[in-house]
Amino acid sequence: MSAGGSTKVVVAALVGNGVIAVVKFAGSIFTGSSAMLSEAIHSLVDTGNQGLILYGLSRAKKPADDSHPFGYGMELYFWTFVVAILIFAIGAGVSLYEGVEKILNPHPVTDAWVNYLILGVAFIVEGAAWYFAFREFRSRKGHLGYMSAIRESKDPAVFTVLMEDTAAMLGLAVAFAGIAVGEWLDMPVLDGVASVVIGVILAVVAVLLAVECKGLLIGEGARSATVRGIRAIAHSTEGVAGINELLTMHLGPEDILATISLDFVDGISSEQVEALISTLEQDIKQSYPDVTRVFIEAQSLRGHLGLRGHQSANPGDPNSRGD
Repeated sequence: MSAGGSTKVVVAALVGNGVIAVVKFAGSIFTGSSAMLSEAIHSLVDTGNQGLILYGLSRAKKPADDSHPFGYGMELYFWTFVVAILIFAIGAGVSLYEGVEKILNPHPVTDAWVNYLILGVAFIVEGAAWYFAFREFRSRKGHLGYMSAIRESKDPAVFTVLMEDTAAMLGLAVAFAGIAVGEWLDMPVLDGVASVVIGVILAVVAVLLAVECKGLLIGEGARSATVRGIRAIAHSTEGVAGINELLTMHLGPEDILATISLDFVDGISSEQVEALISTLEQDIKQSYPDVTRVFIEAQSLRGHLGLRGHQSANPGDPNSRGD
């Protein structure tokens, strides 16, 4: 996912949610609807969240320095994890509180038509933002299913906005149904029930986002297709006898670190090994532009297996390195 595409999706969602939040708050004050207040809080939280994601995208672009030699790409993963926490703590928490309060102390919604009008406009605006994010996500998911694409995605900006907007669309439908059915049956308690349902939707989305962002934060490897491609390049390089170990990790959506331990054929000179390593690094980066750092170690298979055996025999050794 390109950084430019991610930024456009987030900006579109931020503008839409910001405008809708103001309108929803005005509607909730005017009509006294708990579901509308929950929706207003939801839109306000989403607006703040998109601001945090934009901040994360900006910070991730900072060049590497002595303090962070591999760059700041993972800042985006941190801020999207914060977004998941905010959705759960503020969005879901306040919606559940407001809903329970309305259930315990029900009061009729006044001028319900105002809520219908606001929810209708919000549905159009949120729908446009959702479609923009969905179109960007679909253009990049390839042959994968949608849930598989979310799990495989290394760019949390777009799938976070897509999941937030999906929750927003569901929340609008629930709020509309709660207010309408409550008015029709003269049961204002249903307004509170709708608010509780909105809170549950937000909690589920928050948990899903937190799980996905946690994986990125602790370090996820490159997609299996990329790993297979790197292996194929190494195996096809003349002078390489075998691959002892290949490890990859995403340092950002478009920033992959690859470390490779290679066993070279016997009898070649150190100058030839150096040339092969340079050629291999160049081929990998040309074939996979997201692989920005390649570290290649020349090591015999016997030496590699011996080191692994030593590490297994001394798991408490602070100098040992696990795979």
